[in-house]
Amino acid sequence: MASLNPDLEKQAREVALKQNMTTLHNRINELGVAEPVIQRQGADRIVVQLPGVQDTAKAKDILGRTATLEVRLVDDSPAAQSALSGGIVPFGLQRFEDRDGLALLLKREVILTGENLTDAQAGFDSQTQEPAVHLTLDNKGARIFRDITAENIGNRMAILLIEKGQAEVITAPVIRTEIGGGRVQISGSMNTVEAADLALLLRAGSLAAPMDIVEERTIGPSLGDDNIAKGINSTFYGFIALAVFISVYYMLFGVFSVLALAVNVLLLCALLSLLQATLTLPGLAAVALTLGMAIDANVLIIERIREELREGKMPHQAISIGYDKAWATILDSNITTLIAGLALLIFGSGPVRGFAVVHCLGILTSIFSAVVVSRGFVSLWYGHRNRLQKVSIGTVWKST
Repeated sequence: MASLNPDLEKQAREVALKQNMTTLHNRINELGVAEPVIQRQGADRIVVQLPGVQDTAKAKDILGRTATLEVRLVDDSPAAQSALSGGIVPFGLQRFEDRDGLALLLKREVILTGENLTDAQAGFDSQTQEPAVHLTLDNKGARIFRDITAENIGNRMAILLIEKGQAEVITAPVIRTEIGGGRVQISGSMNTVEAADLALLLRAGSLAAPMDIVEERTIGPSLGDDNIAKGINSTFYGFIALAVFISVYYMLFGVFSVLALAVNVLLLCALLSLLQATLTLPGLAAVALTLGMAIDANVLIIERIREELREGKMPHQAISIGYDKAWATILDSNITTLIAGLALLIFGSGPVRGFAVVHCLGILTSIFSAVVVSRGFVSLWYGHRNRLQKVSIGTVWKST
């Protein structure tokens, strides 16, 4: 009786666990869940947290399925069919059933597997308009598929879906001609939802080992209401304090900056809503940071204008030069911060990525609001005054 070395068994378990975590990451990203958390717990458990998921049953079904794909040739020879009718499976063949319950004899040799896939997208058959899954093979898979179809014209090729040890023939079409280019279509008795789920599973990869759900908890939104309310209140009070200070210190130009800041927040919320992003506590922290960065750009512009006024420039000229000179500095400072945000977005995970998304979007909206929106308010108020002698921009100290 053979037994596996304990060290090798532990190593195989570690490899399977890591691969399963990678596959779960891919599948959750396909589901579009905001800020998922996937952590290892103990020797053989994985904890998955999915905030904002509405259909928990579908999420569990997608995460737990161990779908793999195999392509084999069908043996339709008279001898094989005669043996099948007598309940005998000849040597070198295996008996499977399709979705209609029809028995098929397939050769044991596996032509292609899911490892040869580079992409899988749900769609429709161009001829029958039935739901289908369009597969894209890698270079090796495309070459093998082209050679096999060229050598077996007139024979049938079966595509099997294997889940938890149970194999099912999805489709077994007749090879009419050589198929090159690495494009394969799966169509059969499936609806659009099944096609989309199958494409997601094949695209995200298969699990190295089957998994079972041992514990499930559904946490309602009331648990985090207090923290969310505190986050919103802190952002709101910070905005009010900032607005009061900037309006008192810079007077009317401070009011313009506050209006531009409000537009900035509205634009940021609109972009998050457009992307269907979930605003969590890290996201609220990024919003608060965005407010500070946006008002910093407005302060830079106002101080540039005040410098031009100190040098004796006329108000219209000072406003124009101030915005032009501040633009390059604002762009440089925000680009460096954007690079840091992109690094968090690429290499971070979970709450870090949620913070990075809001942070990067906030940088873009703050540049737009500081340069375009605030200048629009200034032009709307002062632009029609031809003989402008003074602007409300606070105390302009002139050197003696």
